[in-house]
Amino acid sequence: MEILTSPDWTEYELIDTGNREKLERFGKYILIRPEPQAVWQKSLPESEWEKISHARYVRMKGKKTAGDDYERGSWTKKPKMPDQWIIGYKYKQMKLNFRLGLTAFGHIGVFPEQAINWNYIYDLVNQKSKIKNQKSSPAPSRVLNLFAYTGGASLAAKAAGADVVHVDSVKQVITWAKEMMEASSLDNIRWVVEDAMNFVRREVKRGNIYDGIILDPPAYGRGPDGEKWILEDSIDEIIAICKQLLDPGHGFFVLSLYSMGFSSLIPENLVKTRFGDIQNLQSGEFFFPDRAARKLPLGVFLRFSREV
Repeated sequence: MEILTSPDWTEYELIDTGNREKLERFGKYILIRPEPQAVWQKSLPESEWEKISHARYVRMKGKKTAGDDYERGSWTKKPKMPDQWIIGYKYKQMKLNFRLGLTAFGHIGVFPEQAINWNYIYDLVNQKSKIKNQKSSPAPSRVLNLFAYTGGASLAAKAAGADVVHVDSVKQVITWAKEMMEASSLDNIRWVVEDAMNFVRREVKRGNIYDGIILDPPAYGRGPDGEKWILEDSIDEIIAICKQLLDPGHGFFVLSLYSMGFSSLIPENLVKTRFGDIQNLQSGEFFFPDRAARKLPLGVFLRFSREV
């Protein structure tokens, strides 16, 4: 098991954590958001959090029920806090820009811990492209991003030259992802507003194959026609379908899970059951350290690449 953090950020910082909250800097703006796993005490006094922060998100009281994708809440903003702003991320020749915004769900358009996967995807697509060119196969790598949200991973794959299919069930999120693409001076991502499970089932029937698949499902979700997604009920099936869609010779697979209580052993067992023994498999936890060096867990991951 590995524990990964993202060292390449300059416009994101986890400042402090504790009392089920986190204090984060996105560019020049500092936000306070709920964090259920930060059950320890804050290292900075509450007065300092209030002093340096620009906005605070508070969830509405009430229990989330199965099938609800997110809990709702509201932001308390200081006068100079905008509703939207842009931050950048750089890795090698990849330069991405993210248009952030304060949503009713507390998300702002980017999950910074995923940067370590963006780097991985960018490097792999570049590597695969070089191999294809050496074999006189100039067609770009095909990458499928499922439950793709605002598309950081889609942008990384596109920045490396891949043909990218970006699937999410929420039309407004797809619109947001397009803005991210344009802000990053990229183009020609294929956008699909559809239930992820329905889409991959049809792709199998069409006989389509991908060089890379990125799978980042929520704990709960709804498709555009009311299709229900519950992680524990559906994750095994969608991984089995992804196996059929992934190039058996040199495909790569990236899986992230954020459901609380999910051990990093769970995706490892799921993938090994469906794919068999795999070389180059990495699995573990995402984290960010705060300034007091406490490591905040931010979900589990599994990824592998098949060599040619």
